[in-house]
Amino acid sequence: MAAAVLLFIVAGLAEIGGGYLVWLWLRESRPLWYGLVGSVILIAYGIIPTLQKFPSFGRVYAAYGGVFIVLAVLWGWLVDRKTPDLYDWIGAGICVIGVSVILWAPRH
Repeated sequence: MAAAVLLFIVAGLAEIGGGYLVWLWLRESRPLWYGLVGSVILIAYGIIPTLQKFPSFGRVYAAYGGVFIVLAVLWGWLVDRKTPDLYDWIGAGICVIGVSVILWAPRH
């Protein structure tokens, strides 16, 4: 379980971090290398979820979506300095519950 969570976190940071660098390049006129490095990181993001041991592509990506939401809220708070409000935290908590159900609910 810990390895699965770690892979979700690494994938999320790669997607958010890579996307953020591309954002800075295109939206805030940063140098081209921001976009290039961000693009390489986004390619790595595409590979990282395939390292999961869960057998279903859809289930892995559905669960990852919930983890991504939590990480995006944290990124906005820590990097963009936009303090999440109560509803951001409630929504993120609901996503964590959803991820848990998708990945670890007993199945027949």
